[in-house]
Amino acid sequence: CALDIVAVVFGNATIIDSCCHDLVQEGKVCHDNLIKYIADRPALIARETQYLKKSDDLWSHCVAISKTA
Repeated sequence: CALDIVAVVFGNATIIDSCCHDLVQEGKVCHDNLIKYIADRPALIARETQYLKKSDDLWSHCVAISKTA
């Protein structure tokens, strides 16, 4: 699921529910650290703010899905 999460934040992929559950179990700090680490790469840093927003949106989406399961 980690690759799926990266594809959602840095591309145009969509997340499946089971990956959302994995993401929420890993925790927000872990998720934020992974995305920040990738977004800080020289080729990506110009759009870091956009990636961090997508990351937060994904987190909110996954938390909502996890609460309804």
